[in-house]
Amino acid sequence: MEIFESRANDVVILTPKGRVDASNAASLEAHVIALIDAGERRLVLELKDLDYVSSAGLRVMLVTAKRLGAAGGKLALASPQPAVREILDIAGLSTILQILPNARAATEAVR
Repeated sequence: MEIFESRANDVVILTPKGRVDASNAASLEAHVIALIDAGERRLVLELKDLDYVSSAGLRVMLVTAKRLGAAGGKLALASPQPAVREILDIAGLSTILQILPNARAATEAVR
């Protein structure tokens, strides 16, 4: 998995590419935690290049949402591939987290 980072003003957009599973979820979590610890409060996970997410990856999303919420921040997910969207739906995350069709909508949602 690769993680690409970009900004839209005060929003950090992270775009993981490939798979997020037990072998690399800790890397994504460490990246996100470092951003939150550095004071970032608005985060978008753009999932357009994510082919698969395991329960370890879902946990990272929940931990991120919880930490941001506790710090007064916001998280939104954007552009999930159909297979990833199905996993999010089955796991029930689509009822807990904001999932938007593209990064622009997600960026607006966390502002």
